[in-house]
Amino acid sequence: MSALARVTADEPALSADPGEAPGRPVLGVARSLAGRPWRERPLDLAEAVRLAQRLGVPEIVGRLVAGRRGLDPCPESVLCPSLKGLLPNPSDLRDMDSAAERLADAVARGERIAIFGDYDVDGATSTALLARFLRALGAEPVLYIPDRMAEGYGPNAPAMARLAEAGVSVVVTVDCGTQAHEALAAAKGLGLDVIVCDHHQTAGGLPPAHAVVNPNRPDDGSACGHLAAVGVAFLLAVAVNRCLRGRAFFAGGRAEPELLQLLDLVALGTVCDVVPLVTVNRALVAQGLKVMARWANPGLKALAEVANAEGAPSVYHAGYLLGPRVNAGGRIGRASLGAELLSTDDPAAARERAVALDGYNRERQAIERVILDEALDLCRRRWGDALPPVVTLASASWHPGVVGIVAGRLKERLRRPVIVIGLDGEGPAATGKGSGRSIHGVDLGGAVAEARAEGLLRAGGGHAMAAGLTLAAESLPALEAFLAERLAAPVAAALAGDCLTVDGVLTPRGADGALLAHIERVGPYGAGNPEPVFALPRLRVDWAREVGEGHLQLALADETGARLDAIAFRARGTALGTALADRTGRLFHLAGRLKADRYRGEGRIRLQIEDAAAV
Repeated sequence: MSALARVTADEPALSADPGEAPGRPVLGVARSLAGRPWRERPLDLAEAVRLAQRLGVPEIVGRLVAGRRGLDPCPESVLCPSLKGLLPNPSDLRDMDSAAERLADAVARGERIAIFGDYDVDGATSTALLARFLRALGAEPVLYIPDRMAEGYGPNAPAMARLAEAGVSVVVTVDCGTQAHEALAAAKGLGLDVIVCDHHQTAGGLPPAHAVVNPNRPDDGSACGHLAAVGVAFLLAVAVNRCLRGRAFFAGGRAEPELLQLLDLVALGTVCDVVPLVTVNRALVAQGLKVMARWANPGLKALAEVANAEGAPSVYHAGYLLGPRVNAGGRIGRASLGAELLSTDDPAAARERAVALDGYNRERQAIERVILDEALDLCRRRWGDALPPVVTLASASWHPGVVGIVAGRLKERLRRPVIVIGLDGEGPAATGKGSGRSIHGVDLGGAVAEARAEGLLRAGGGHAMAAGLTLAAESLPALEAFLAERLAAPVAAALAGDCLTVDGVLTPRGADGALLAHIERVGPYGAGNPEPVFALPRLRVDWAREVGEGHLQLALADETGARLDAIAFRARGTALGTALADRTGRLFHLAGRLKADRYRGEGRIRLQIEDAAAV
């Protein structure tokens, strides 16, 4: 089967399995329609039974907890993730105390503070969080989000000069700055005190800043490297608040900021940056979704309304309804729009910005579909089935603001790291801006940072699962060779262990609302805590029809007549979709995730198909 025919799930990024040693075969599936064996999630069954008895939950919940012991060292906290006992001491992060003291000084003295953020969701939420926090302290920060096309990622010297001319004395960079050596050197020369609040990997030393708060800097011993930038920003707010309290800043009746009310922004940024939902990240998201449910943030409320988000907010709402719209401004519209939306308290302004972002998102979706089709065609023509360890694709017709999404789609189809680059012209003199997405076990961000250190890139960096870069078109062949050499072994190892990890075997009668309610207790699910996948044996397809953009809606039944609704997202043109749509009475083993079908009434359950195997 062609590698290009493999199915991509509807929610690949948020439910990706972190990878582990394969367990026992499931239903004898050695090679599915997606080309993978099915393996049981490894766990100690006796421990699962003990956990279920200890926690007073059904055995299936005990199995899920036993199979996800990396979530939290305390099993009780797995079912009820709480910040108490999990939130790190901000002072454990290197340079945090220095950063908090300088920001506290700026607030107390009435200095002008600027927040320089990235244009993605993590950057927008980080910017909005610190803006809301500082306003609650009586400061009115300047917000600066660089234009993706004109300025690129991260701080730049002209922007620092404009901020200095505007009377700014302290700049906080959020979700960026760790690699901005030249820009921060220029800022220092202008008399600006820069505080870096970031989580990206470092290469070539630290920039010349007043403080670099980044749990992924080499000398940081906090063990908080899994935090998104918005999580680091929240800890910075906690540290500044603590510092001001120690100085009696709130004496005389001045109200302290309600820090927990900022957790809705922390949840949104954490989910959308696809960092592992383990330990404190799970607690931040779980508590943040509860805060979000109040819709006290006018921007989030307006965004939910234009997105037609229904029901209590969940990881799905954050990752697939709200997040893409916040991102759309930075991708193809006005880069600052997302941060402005999330930081405003004016409902009318929030509505206007939400409508604009919704329009940009629709435009982004149309552009994405075109680029994805072209990229798949280019990939077929260039390599066929003999794919390299890292697939790198470039074109002058591709919008740089959308290449990251396309890279993610391709990564799911090809099951290997993918970098997609938009060039600003033809020929070797052109400049390309690209974005890459990786698979578990392959550190793409580290390899890109190494490529930059080798002089192959003009700019580049990121983290294990995602990276961005800027390069001259003439450097493309050298970059491809470099990445193939550096990543061939880890990619081969990841592909060798590639399988569909199954949490249990069900029948349609067992796939009900009561089971789903138990499953949800081990959430929130996302990167690092994948949604459970269940296998259902020997089902027939009673009917199938295409809906939306190449999705397949199905009615399934087992040999007893028990029925179950199902959907296979983006199945058109894949081996999975072709087989399921061919209603010849064949039986299939199916694997997927259980979802509440809110469009067809409460209590209805639908199987979101991940894979299938003909019986």
